[in-house]
Amino acid sequence: MLPDYLYIIFFFLLGIAFVGSAFIVSWVLRPRAPNSAKNSPYECGEIIKGDSRIQFNVRYYLYALIFVIFDVEILFTMPWAVVFRQLGKVAYFEMAAFVLVLVAGLYYAWKKGALEWQ
Repeated sequence: MLPDYLYIIFFFLLGIAFVGSAFIVSWVLRPRAPNSAKNSPYECGEIIKGDSRIQFNVRYYLYALIFVIFDVEILFTMPWAVVFRQLGKVAYFEMAAFVLVLVAGLYYAWKKGALEWQ
């Protein structure tokens, strides 16, 4: 019983040592005094204009959320479609209800103007 726990403790300590050594090696090898270009917020060669904090239109977030909703829909629909024949009629009606709720959400977003790009 005790030797089983010793294996767990050994691998736990080995994992902590591995992570700790990675931190120590990166701390030792990092540059000590980076130049002003390295400390700038952009490292892609663009000239910095203004403050880095700007306001985005909320429509960008709405597009992102609608994309995520329909991306998750595909994640649920694809495995269901693969095993459709084995599931039966109950699973068909459950998926129909799921898709109906998503279509209702899309209709709501469309009517509210969340899909209008302006």
